[in-house]
Amino acid sequence: MKSAEPEALVERLRAGEGVDVALPGGGRLHLDRPLPFLCVYRRPAGERWPDTEALLTSLAAWLIAPAGVALQDLLCALAEAHQESFGGWLLLEIWNEPPPGADAPPTFRLGAPEREVPAALLEAFEAALMKVSIHRKRPVVRVDYGARIAPPGLEPLLSTEQAARLGITHLGLGVTPAYRDPETGETYTFAHRAYRHRFNRALKQAFHAFAHCCTSHRPAHYHELGPRAITPRAREVDVELARLSDGFDLLLHVTPVNGEAAWRAFEAGGFEQEVEFLYRPRTIDPAAMKRELWNLPLEEIEDPALADLLAAKRDELDRQITLVADRNTPRFLPGSRQLFGDVDEVLLGLARDILDRVPPPAGEGGETLDARAFARRAEEELAWYRQRSPSLDTRVEVRDDISGIMVSHGNFLIGSAARVPARRVAAALAHEIGTHAITYHNGRAQPFHELRVGMAGYEPLQEGLAVLAEYLSGGLDGGRLRQLAGRVLAVHMICAGADFMEVFRALHRDEGFGAHAAFMMTMRTFRGGGYVKDAIYLRGLAELLEKLAEGQPLETLYLGKIALHQLPLIEELRWRRILKPPALLPRVLESPQATARRARLERGMEVLELLEETD
Repeated sequence: MKSAEPEALVERLRAGEGVDVALPGGGRLHLDRPLPFLCVYRRPAGERWPDTEALLTSLAAWLIAPAGVALQDLLCALAEAHQESFGGWLLLEIWNEPPPGADAPPTFRLGAPEREVPAALLEAFEAALMKVSIHRKRPVVRVDYGARIAPPGLEPLLSTEQAARLGITHLGLGVTPAYRDPETGETYTFAHRAYRHRFNRALKQAFHAFAHCCTSHRPAHYHELGPRAITPRAREVDVELARLSDGFDLLLHVTPVNGEAAWRAFEAGGFEQEVEFLYRPRTIDPAAMKRELWNLPLEEIEDPALADLLAAKRDELDRQITLVADRNTPRFLPGSRQLFGDVDEVLLGLARDILDRVPPPAGEGGETLDARAFARRAEEELAWYRQRSPSLDTRVEVRDDISGIMVSHGNFLIGSAARVPARRVAAALAHEIGTHAITYHNGRAQPFHELRVGMAGYEPLQEGLAVLAEYLSGGLDGGRLRQLAGRVLAVHMICAGADFMEVFRALHRDEGFGAHAAFMMTMRTFRGGGYVKDAIYLRGLAELLEKLAEGQPLETLYLGKIALHQLPLIEELRWRRILKPPALLPRVLESPQATARRARLERGMEVLELLEETD
């Protein structure tokens, strides 16, 4: 908007639009949309504290201006416009209190008039500020009634008479910058980031209380009062991160192109000699890609929730690019462990319990579908989904350069030598298309590309959902669960220093896997130099079962490729109306047997209990 005149701003607000304008002297007014509150920070003369300003710019309605700029006319006009919409308006001015001493707790001084401020609002504000801890120090909150509501040395934004005439609730909040070095004034970056998150939440909780006690606005959750618009800088970084992520496929880069030929050579050698795995040429320049990655201006993103989401993806991409560069070197395994984590004692215990209690299948006989026949079944499955969402553009490809089946960039890839048991077809389609392809499609419908390419750390939940889909389809049998447990054991062994032959023999001779199955599990674990991702299938399933028993709605987990540990952020973005409901849900959820099984999941189930209805 070009004009910063109060009348023009009011017209935009009355039309339900947002405002983002420069103010004289280097100030800025930002209103994501009409809201019953405004935070103000007046920049002291000769000083500029970006860390303090950042406490406001993560909110949905704020004003920052030099201390000498007259704001009365603008504030009065804004108050009148918001009074028309909400019947009340909160004006909160924030300023820095004197720096605290070393090891001092966060301190807040809440200034309020002696009269006509609801006690419920102040109590809610005080309770919210008490949660803004830093360095595990409990905050100190002091409420000053009848205080002069202005920073030291400045006049109040509005007189008591103006505030009363306009129906404004005027509060002040002095903040001690506990996130700075008390001697040098240097900002502690990580402490400030944590403080900003907690402070942002505290203010939204106070605004929520104000809306319910003093206005006609009734937000159901305090997150509703956060920004709904995605800032241009956040959108720019998101697009670039997705472009870099689309520029390579880590799984394809570390998957051997000669898997079946290697198996035949291993079999011909009597299962006693290691074989060589061959890989496709690397198609990226890791150094150039990392240079682009770390040039992205994440520090300029004002929204801390979005900044954290994108920063985590940047860090994960950095590790993935390193893995491509380190393929088939001793550095690959440590990098893989950093990316996917180690097998802890709980997960290893679960895997051993499964291998001990679930007997190996009696045989692997029965009808199988070759790659072409399975591809036809996949096309039929996709046709069902396209009737519900014609924009689904997943392709099915039968390829010579992969072993098995996988989804890559939303497309379903089938190795030309793959054979799928007929009894496993429905489960395989529910796993690959009903989970991986559908969450890719749903992610494309979201305003953030990260939900298409995958949030940082999304794989455990993604694979947990995929295995759960096998259970819901009736196709999760003991053999499949033993396979997931065997993968955990293989990852544990390679991290403990075992070589290829030791892992193969443990799976084949000690745990009863067939020679081909044991070879494929070992190959998957040793590909690239030690790819430990296979442990996340069982880990993700166990974590997902716990979350569902806690009441987590299953449908929410399909809105894109999301991470389980990021669910609080996902919920915040849903309340802020940034994320949309899933465009498609898995076909398997519509089956009567899935309905009954979901009811059991909600009551709580252990991994081994999943076999009770499918064996």
